[in-house]
Order: sequence, then structure tokens, then C-alpha cells
Amino acid sequence: MLLEGIETLLVLAEEGTMSRTGSRLYISQSAVSKRIAKLEATLGTKLIIPAGRLIKLTPDAHALIKNVGPSFNEIRGLIFEHQNLDDQSIITLDCSETLVAGYLANTLGTYFQKDKYISITTHHTPVIVENVQSGKASIGFCAGHLPAQYSFVAEHLMDEPFKLVFNQPLMALPKAIVVNDLKNPSNISQAAVLQKLGITPLMEMDSYTASAQLALAGMAPALVPQSIVKTLSIDDKYCFEFTELAELTRPIYLIYRQNSYKQPRVKNLVETITNLFA
Repeated sequence: MLLEGIETLLVLAEEGTMSRTGSRLYISQSAVSKRIAKLEATLGTKLIIPAGRLIKLTPDAHALIKNVGPSFNEIRGLIFEHQNLDDQSIITLDCSETLVAGYLANTLGTYFQKDKYISITTHHTPVIVENVQSGKASIGFCAGHLPAQYSFVAEHLMDEPFKLVFNQPLMALPKAIVVNDLKNPSNISQAAVLQKLGITPLMEMDSYTASAQLALAGMAPALVPQSIVKTLSIDDKYCFEFTELAELTRPIYLIYRQNSYKQPRVKNLVETITNLFA
């Protein structure tokens, strides 16, 4: 019961409302409220405060999440490792949206014909890492820098290059460009490079597709990874490379728990993906 309450609090911290938390956990909103109330009673402290339609966490709740959250996810991951996957068990592959579109779409379409019990989800790298560590996902396919400490296998597949995309010729480095969220772990190292080159981030988008489309419409040049160039089939005449930007790459990893790899179906999917980058 205590673990159930902690899981509910962790999801509530991410979702912000009782209803969305219930949807994530496949329980009713009232069940979410009851779980939190039981956890508060067990711990003898207030954990949430209503704030309109949203839920505000108390300082005690934040402290609990900080101290218990990582260990809870690790315990859940260890339990997951001991589950046997039969031929109809769902294997979840959690991916960066740009990477699955740019590199895996055709391969997974074919792969699905022989193993129809594959589920694909898309998130940003921090969530993918958390999902693999907690066992919510069997395999993660992500870009950017991983945390300093982690309890999974991380196979470095490649360093993905970026291109400047624009609908007009670029004869020199532009002074301002459209970028994606520089606080995202996939892009965080870009800020220092752009500052060194005197390039101003004109806008920080949350979608590389949107960035590329704005650039192709003439808004401003956009920094776009190779996977998006491939996905959108952007013509070479709209793609530009400068030696000064050569260090703007992002590492791509395939991550999974060591014991999960012992499952034949997980191992087969991992090897299928890694072979694409061999």
C-alpha cells in the first residue's frame, strides 16, 4: 500500500491533476485521491494542496520525491527484470520522436510483421531514461547526454550531425537562427557553441519539424538534425554546413537494462536496431 501511494504521488507530480494521474495509472480520480490521503495518513504529513484545477505539492512532498523517487524507480526496474516475456508480452520501445521517424520507421514496419507485440512510445531523453530505469520501457532510443550515473547499458550508436536549413542560399554563418529548446539534454551543449560564434538563438522551439518548416518558409535559418532532414526529405539545396558548426552534434544511444537483454525478444530487437548503425 505504501509503494502504491508513492507511485501515485510521483505520477501526480508529473501530471499536475488528479484526472490525468488517474488516466496514467488506469484508476479513477477518486482512487487517486484515496491513495494520496492514505499516504498522508501513513506519513503523518500533508503532501498536496488544491490550486484551482491543479494540485500543488507541499515542501514535504517535494522532499519525499527527491529522496525516494530514484530508489522507487530502481526497485520497480529490478522487479521488471524478473518478469518473463512470452511471445505475446508487450515490449515497449521508448524513443525520441525525431530518431524513430528518421532512422527506425522502415525497419520497425518490417519488424512488426514478425513480432506484433511491440509498443512504441515517444518522449524526450530524461523521460526515456526514467522509463528504462523503472522498467516502464524495455528499450530506449534517445539523443543527448545521459546522466552521470545510471543503472542500464548504454550503446553509443553515432554522433548525429546538424545542418542549417533555409530556403535561401547561406554564404556565411547567420547572426540569428531558430533552435530547439536549449535546456533539453539533447541540445544543452549547443548554447556555449552558439555563444562562442556570436549566433543568437532567435526562437527556441519544441519541435524540429516546426523549426525546419519555418526555415523553409523563410522565417530564419534553423538548426536541424540529420534525422529530420531525412524524415522531411529536405532537398540538399536547402541544407548548409559550416566547419564552425561541426562540433554541434548530439550522441545517439540505445539503452536497456542488462537483465532485460537476456530475454530473446528484447535481445533480437536491440540487435536489429544496433545493426542499422554498424
